[in-house]
Formats: sequence, structure tokens, C-alpha cells
Amino acid sequence: MNREGTMGMICLTIFILLLLICFCQSEDQLTRARPLSPGNLLISKDAVFALGFFSPPGSNGSLYVGIWFHGVPDPERSWTIVWVANRDNPATAVSSPKLTISNSSDLVLSDSKGQTLWTTQNNFSVHDDVFLVLLDTGNLVLQLPNSTVIWQSFDHPTNTILPGMEFLLIHGARAAARLKSWRGPDDPSTGDFSFGLDPISNLQLVIWHGAKLYCRISVWNGVLGGMYPSSPSSMVYQTIVNKGDEFYLEIVLSGGSPYSWIMLDHTGNMKLLTWDSNSSSSIVISERPKGSYGLYDSCGPNGYCDFTGTVPACQCLEGFKAISPNSSRGCQRMEPLQCSKGNHFVAMPEMRVPDKFVLLRNRSFEQCAAECSQNCSCTAYAYANLSSAMDDKSRCLVWTGELVDTWKSSNYGETLYLRLADPPVKMKTNTVKIALPVIACLLLPVGIALVCICKFKAGKWQKKEIQKKLMLGYLTASSELEDTNAEFPFVSFDDIVAATDNFSDSNMLGRGGFGKVYKKDAIMQGMLEGGKEVAVKRLSQGSGQGIDEFRNEVVLLVKLQHRNLVRLLGCCIHEEEKLLIYEYLPNKSLDAFLFDTSRKHVLDWPTRFKIVKGVARGLLYLHQDSRLTIIHRDLKASNILLDTEMAPKISDFGMARIFGGNQQLANTTRVVGTYGYMSPEYVTRGAFSVKSDTYSFGVLLLEIVSGLKIISTKFITDFPNLIAYTWRLWEDGNSMELVDSSVAENCPAHEVLRCIHVGLLCVQDNPNARPLMSSVVFMLENETTLLPAPKQPVYYAPRNNETEETWRNIEGSVNTSTITTLEGR
Repeated sequence: MNREGTMGMICLTIFILLLLICFCQSEDQLTRARPLSPGNLLISKDAVFALGFFSPPGSNGSLYVGIWFHGVPDPERSWTIVWVANRDNPATAVSSPKLTISNSSDLVLSDSKGQTLWTTQNNFSVHDDVFLVLLDTGNLVLQLPNSTVIWQSFDHPTNTILPGMEFLLIHGARAAARLKSWRGPDDPSTGDFSFGLDPISNLQLVIWHGAKLYCRISVWNGVLGGMYPSSPSSMVYQTIVNKGDEFYLEIVLSGGSPYSWIMLDHTGNMKLLTWDSNSSSSIVISERPKGSYGLYDSCGPNGYCDFTGTVPACQCLEGFKAISPNSSRGCQRMEPLQCSKGNHFVAMPEMRVPDKFVLLRNRSFEQCAAECSQNCSCTAYAYANLSSAMDDKSRCLVWTGELVDTWKSSNYGETLYLRLADPPVKMKTNTVKIALPVIACLLLPVGIALVCICKFKAGKWQKKEIQKKLMLGYLTASSELEDTNAEFPFVSFDDIVAATDNFSDSNMLGRGGFGKVYKKDAIMQGMLEGGKEVAVKRLSQGSGQGIDEFRNEVVLLVKLQHRNLVRLLGCCIHEEEKLLIYEYLPNKSLDAFLFDTSRKHVLDWPTRFKIVKGVARGLLYLHQDSRLTIIHRDLKASNILLDTEMAPKISDFGMARIFGGNQQLANTTRVVGTYGYMSPEYVTRGAFSVKSDTYSFGVLLLEIVSGLKIISTKFITDFPNLIAYTWRLWEDGNSMELVDSSVAENCPAHEVLRCIHVGLLCVQDNPNARPLMSSVVFMLENETTLLPAPKQPVYYAPRNNETEETWRNIEGSVNTSTITTLEGR
């Protein structure tokens, strides 16, 4: 072959290769010159999704354009198909349908007769270079070369919500989109079930069957949650994101999570599914409703579905009795309400509140309770502090009739305050009725004399002793209190009211989710050490902290004495009031300095290192040196208080647990703590030990070094959280870049690097790999000690604009992102 022939063959080969490259690169794209016909597919770049024509079994050859998981067995099965274009207007094979981009820049499905079966109708200016691309998120996007989006399938969901999709719930204070189920397992046409936001209240996520309520999934309460383990080391989050006057429901996957999605199936069940690559099938990790007890009003008026047992069952609300042996028919009051007679309220915790409520805006808890108390027709009320994502930071709900569709669950809910009639005084027999007036007449003079004598001798001191006995009755339910009661200073409610000037705002130090804190000189009639300032913590009735948490904190702090633990000086229980009296620490909590750019300069490196070592010693005392083994379970910057010398003191023992004997590990079905600080084994399995606190300490240590919260917008675009950010810097040999800029120039590198190293050892995934606090203290205080190499930790993906908030029962709230759940329990 001559030179010209050889060059020609080379050129032809290059041309063919270029064509093949172009063809391969265009597999995920559709242009005007390349329409989509039956038998052809658009496949996303990494082959996650495919777009094409499909014909469900039993559809008599009807053709639909849809998106499904690519490479998944049996693509005709409804759960693999995540979006359908022409769901209510199918094509037929003989009509030769095709999907094209029209001259008006619309996406059009038409047949050989020119009949339009489906179109996007963008009302967008015409562009010659518009093209269609299928993304690996499952989003089908019609766009321009400059990435301007003309239309996208994520804005027009059918029955599925995919990760990254913003499912519009509210637009301009009005309910917006709805998911709509398939008609049947092989029929993608619009079915009878739909899912969205209740347009009446704008506070509930519900499923409808036609126009009727089928299932209430959740009610926004400000302490919401939507976090599910999708594998032993990964999580799925369901979040509600605020964008001005619009709210969206989103799914966020943590790093390494298997693919997950939400689907409303043809039976009306809302499912959270995840893909199991081992079995090549989907797994349901959450479902609502699940059985007949999850259906709307399944237990009748004034009844509730109790999910706390192994099998759901209908129960009557307190003060009610079943109408019939079949409790699902509902319940009636034991004593009817009468406005002229006495009434009281009883608290029912862990309830998913009833339907048909009235929302009262801009109310405090006290105002909400007063509104219901003063209205004879009000039968119940509930209160929640909403996320700052809401315009109104409070949520007061009241009910004026029968209570419908109420649930109770150990891992979801809030306190429902139920109005009941005061029980009448009844005489047991006619004999008693006759004898009682006679006895009363005989004893009346004696009784009057005795009362006068008692009042004369007892006075105020006896009133306090009575109150002390009442408080002891609450606290002695704990076997751990033993004989400590007699030595502990119980303070009367009247003395606290006097000392705080009736809880005047001028004496208030601050407030939190637990309630308010007041400062006052400890004059309280000699009950406390005179002359010293104290802090009075008044637990809010709407805080969710009940008598168990109150008792827990009292018992522990009475028994525990350490320079790095806050001192409890007294307590009081008076009716619904629960108060704790602590030593006053003028510098408040660590987070007030660490995360405040105007104050963090106060924390120079020596002070930070002192705080680190002090907290470590405090934890060591809890775990090993005290006569009890205590797991704190909520260690974080806001629970580290600082005295006048900036020495740290661990506080807030309401969630702590006591280990007995040689116990090393425990499990719980109620996960409590703060998102980001909780260890992986605690979040995913409810398992906790001293190593759970070690993990929290590791997070806190990295925060002290960096001045960043566990979730920070500084690195949120590139890293899930502070742990991931630290690990990448560590791997790249750039750990000093982690140091807070306010101390970076004047800190010894060896101390900083040792702290980062210890922090990474503490946040390792395997609890057995984490050091005990005795080893942590030794490593921090001995510079020559060789440290083992840390292993790469597990870290979870963040939620948008996430900030640290207390997160109870796998539930939490953020500044501009409110977490909600599709699991109403």
C-alpha cells in the first residue's frame, strides 16, 4: 500500500473512532437530530438510570416513556420505574411513537399520525441548541449548553421521590405538589392514592384515598426526625428544606449509602426503600401505614393506637373507657366535662397528636395552656418550639371536640395535655352517709383545736417539711438514691419564687430547649450556702424532660463530686414545676465562646488545652474513678460550663445512664443525644458504652481545636462534616490547617497535632479501637507517648445548612432545614 493509501486508512480509522466516541458520549443525551424510539435507551453517565419505552405485563402492548433503574432485574416491575411521562395517555407499538425535541424547544411524545401524546409545554424562548440529558440522579433535564435548565422531570414527579429531588410541599403558604400512586402493580396511570401536605393546616404530611384522609404520616412539631440506617455504616435522612416561601421534602444519603428512594405504591403505602446489591433487590426500611392500625382513625374517637408493644393495639385515652369490647370503635369519657365544676389537665407523653386541631400562632407554652384552660370547650392542647425555619417559632394546638387519630410510640411524639373532670366525692354506703355527719359534729371542736395547735407550732417550717416529703416521694422511685435523701438540700418553691423575684426576666441568665435559667444570691432562708450566687434551672413543661430525667440528674449529681463536674446545690418539685439549683458559673457554656467570632479570641491555646484536659478528667471520673460507672450520652460544647478561671465543668446529666457491676455494654430502643456527637453503633443499633462518650469527646476535641461545629458551612460543600474534613487534612499531611485562625499563630504545633491525633483515635468507627478515657488522659498529658495510627472514621452526609441542635429519639431540628419523618411513630 502506498503512502497516500496508508494515510487514508489512518484518517478513516481516526474518523470512525471519533464517531464512536461521539456516539458513546451522547448515550445520555437526546438532540433534535437524534429522537428516541422504542428499543432505544438513554442511559445516564454512570449507568444508574435508563430512559426508554416500556410495556407493563398485561397492558395489551401499551407503551409508556419512563425512567427506571438500569441493570436491575425485571425492569417491568413497578418499583424499579421511578418516573413516567405519558402515564394517562399510553402509545401503542403500531403507532410508531417517538420522543423528540420540537422546534419550540419542548420535549414531545408523538405518534406516526402526528398526534401529541405528551409534551412539556415550557413556554420558553426557542433555542436551536437545546438538548435532553439523563443524569445519574434520575433527573431528566432539558437544558442549554450553558447549563440553563428549561425543564426537568424532578419538578414533575409521579409516584417516587429520589435523592436530590426537591419535592415541593408549600408554595406561598399554600400546599403544592402531590405524589400520585399507580392504578395497579402493572398500570402506571394515575391511581386513587396521593401524598402531600395537608392544605388545611400546612402542618401535616398525609396520604389521601381519593378525597378522604387515608393516613396521617407526621405532624410538624419542631423536634422532628427522619433518620434511618440503610446499612451498618450509612444513613438515610428525610429533610424539609426552607427556601423563602417554599418548603421542599428531600432525601439525603450519607457517604457510602446504598441507593434509597421514597415510593407511594398502588395500595396507598408510603415506602422508604433501599437497594441491596447482595440480593439484587429492594428492601423496605420504613412504611406507612403498616397494617390496619396505621390507617386514619383506626381506633375510633378518643382512642389511640399504642405502638410501644410488640403488637400495635387500640387503647383509650386517660380518663376514657371503651364504648364496646371492640376498642377500635372508640372511647367515651368516664366523667363528663362541666364548665361549672372543677377540671384538670393530665399529660400524656410520646403521643402523635390528634387530627382536627386549631393552630394558635405566636403563643408561649404558658399562653397556650391558659387559652385552653379558660375555654370550657377546649378538650386538649399541645405545644412545640418550632425550628427557626418557620416564621412563627411556636406551635400551639388546641382541640374543641373528640380526639381523632392519635398514636403513642416510644420513639416519636410529644406531650398531649388532656382535659379531664375532677373526680366526684362518693360515699360508699348509706351507713357512712349517716354516720359521717355525726362523727364530724363530735370531732369538729377537737379538730379545730388540733389545727390551731399545729399551725401555731409548725408554721412555715412544717410547710417545707411536707413539701420535702412530697419531693422525696418522687425521687425515692430510684434505687440509686438510697440514703442520700436526708443529706440533700431540698428547697421550697416559695423560697425560690422569692429569691428569683417571681422568676423575673431581669434575673434570667438564658433559655434553651429545657426551659429557663435564673441567677440569684443564695439567700434562700439558709437552705443553701449564704452569699454565693446560684443558677436556678426551671424545666419547661413543654421541654419533654419529665420526672425520670429530673430524678436521674438529681441522683447522679448528689453522688458525684469532681472539680470538672458541675455542682448541684438543691432541687424542688412543686405541682408541675421541676427546678434544679446549681453553682453559678459566670462564663456560661463553652459554645458561647468557641463558635462566636467576637468572643473566641478569649480562648487562647493554653485555655483550650486546659479545657480539653479538664473534660477528659471529668469523663475519666465518670467512667472509672467514681463508685458508679456513668455514661453521659450527651457530651457537647453547650454542656461544658466554664467557671471564673475558664475551667470546664460537665453538666446536664438528664440523659446519663448508670452501669452496675461488671456491665460493659447496654442497648436501648430510645436513642437520645445530639446529632453529630453520637457514635455510629449508638445511632444504628442503640448500643452504648463508655466508648460512646469517648466518641463524643473526640468530636468535641476537634471542635475545640478548629473552632468549627461538627457541621459547618465552611466545608459543607466538599465534606460531610468536621470528621471528614479533619481526616482529609490528616491524610494529606496538612493537619495544622484545621487550627482555628484565632490561635493558629501562637500555638505549639506538637500539642495541636497530638490533640488532632487523639481526636481521630476517639472517633473511629469500631468502639473497640477507641481508647478508654484513662488512655486519653495519659496521651494528652504525656508528650513522649507513642500514639497508634487512627483508622479512617465513618462519617455521615450533612443536611442543608445544618447546625447543632439537641436531637431526641433520632429526631432533630436545624436553622433553615427542618427534619421530618415519613414514619409517624
